[in-house]
Amino acid sequence: MLIRHRRRQHRVDTGHNQDRWLLTYADMITLLTAFFLMLYSMSVMSKGKFTQLAVSVRGGFSGAATGGGKIAPGSGSAVNRLGLSAQEYQDYKLAMRNLRQFVEQHKLTGSVSTRTDERGVVISLIADNSLFDRGKADLRPESAAVLAQVAETLKATHNRIAIEGHTCDLPIHTAQFPSNWELSTARAGTVLRFLTGKQGLPAARFMAAGYADTRPLVSNSSEANRGRNRRVDIVILKTEAQREVDLAVRSEVRRITVNGVSDVSDAAENSNPTNGARDGAPSGGETSPPGTSSIDNSGRQGDSTAGP
Repeated sequence: MLIRHRRRQHRVDTGHNQDRWLLTYADMITLLTAFFLMLYSMSVMSKGKFTQLAVSVRGGFSGAATGGGKIAPGSGSAVNRLGLSAQEYQDYKLAMRNLRQFVEQHKLTGSVSTRTDERGVVISLIADNSLFDRGKADLRPESAAVLAQVAETLKATHNRIAIEGHTCDLPIHTAQFPSNWELSTARAGTVLRFLTGKQGLPAARFMAAGYADTRPLVSNSSEANRGRNRRVDIVILKTEAQREVDLAVRSEVRRITVNGVSDVSDAAENSNPTNGARDGAPSGGETSPPGTSSIDNSGRQGDSTAGP
């Protein structure tokens, strides 16, 4: 009986040991499941999170987080994408806040607005009844106050500045202005001379160009829209270092999203919800784009290479 009991005990122990492989197998299956779930989660790209990551990388390189506020309804928010130092950015925000208060106090919200694009921050000034009379390039007396306030904003930075004159599609034929090219260029030069001559800003920081009616903000389908297109844009250009950072970020986004998720790249490049970028605009270089009439910082008018 003793021998039989030992044999029975031995058989039970052997059966128990043979079932232990199930524990190892279950552990392996669990680990494999977790591994493939991890691979799947990495392969599914979240557009929103990836855009946020791209913007965070850009903000990290620029040395500041996104922030700022609007000057007028429909305008872009002011963010540190100009490559400013920390102190310059604080001065810049203060100057933009003062400009916003000035615009609100003088009820100029329909005449002054800001937006951001791939070049930098654009301060847009409506020409009609604010800067110039219709068909003229001489500053109205009341324009001095708003231009002086804009000059304070420009003094807060050391970035280069592009001044761009724009008109609507209505033709002009006068002895002084044979076409809209001459009119838009003259207006840009007039604003440049005011900022450098009367406000003391260094002329070496400036470049000016006239675009006639080739770059409208809105369709010239009504007189109200034409009034919005008759404007002077003052562009605070990004620094060279910031442009290189933006180029590197865009290149990395395109590289990552080359396998059929190119829309994320577009979203990352236009991460500011009120971005007013326009295709074909100059990126802050020394020369004006083909088909523009330009003025150097001494105020001399260059040759117009195209007509309206």
